[in-house]
Amino acid sequence: MQTTDQLVSAIAQTIPAHQPANKYVFFCVGTDRSTGDSLGPIVGTLLEEAGYQVIGTLDNPAHAENIRERINEIPPESIVVGIDACLGMLSSIGKIKVDYGPVKPGAGLGKELPPVGDYHIIGIVNIGGFMEYYVLQNTRLSLVMDMAKKIVTAIQTAIPICQGNKEVAAAIEPLSNQKTILEENKMKKSDGHCKKS
Repeated sequence: MQTTDQLVSAIAQTIPAHQPANKYVFFCVGTDRSTGDSLGPIVGTLLEEAGYQVIGTLDNPAHAENIRERINEIPPESIVVGIDACLGMLSSIGKIKVDYGPVKPGAGLGKELPPVGDYHIIGIVNIGGFMEYYVLQNTRLSLVMDMAKKIVTAIQTAIPICQGNKEVAAAIEPLSNQKTILEENKMKKSDGHCKKS
């Protein structure tokens, strides 16, 4: 299982980070009705709470039944990063892959769904090859949560969100007030000095 730093490096090397964060849309595929398939919605929820543009959360998931409609919600000219869970080899469980091209929802379950994204991040949550629905249902939630947190931390590091104008103004205001007070004190000291001389 790779470290968060390795995942940050993989994202930085694959997904262009020179664009403003609001140019990115994270399309998180999955449903909270299946533990293994909840990786996408959990990541989407955490990213949305952090201020990123997201389609697909625990409250409003993007899944097989509505994915075509949810794709229509993507703003034009966005950089779309598809995020989904998948099944793989036993030795690969817990690994997170970042690559060019769209994510292909439902491919591991034999479903034909439209691909989504300019780039994709997929997490291997369990072993594939047999009884996929049952395997997804019986995936450990602790593994999914650990992977989701790692993905979100890596995205926040590789593609950080700049503070909005209100936050910046709020941060600057106390400094401005402090500067004004210092200038007033300086003037008072200067006046006092002149009177003494």
